[in-house]
Amino acid sequence: QVQLVESGGDLVQAGGSLRLSCVASEGTLGNYIVAWFRQVSGQERDFVAIITRSDGRTDYANSVKDRFAISRDNAKNTVYLQMNSLKPEDTAVYYCVAGPYESRQDQRYAYWGQGTQVTVSS
Repeated sequence: QVQLVESGGDLVQAGGSLRLSCVASEGTLGNYIVAWFRQVSGQERDFVAIITRSDGRTDYANSVKDRFAISRDNAKNTVYLQMNSLKPEDTAVYYCVAGPYESRQDQRYAYWGQGTQVTVSS
């Protein structure tokens, strides 16, 4: 099992950058595939990015490709989401999730953080 805590969400102007962190307060995050999802109130939760467990391979939603970068530091039990060139449409609650399977479907993940709000003003 792993317990996830996100941080780093903030209000930022369009074109700015933020780095989200996902720390495992319990358990070993390096044992899991980790992904980020985001959700706008009243809408479905959308896949953002994923990083695999062993080789650190990454994949991104088309909407964030070339702007966002997911990385992991297993020594710090942390996964990051670096977000650059932010747009108002990136505004959402961002969730860090972990699980044993590589998937773009949120229901495949057993462990969730509480979410962190990212707001991008125009």
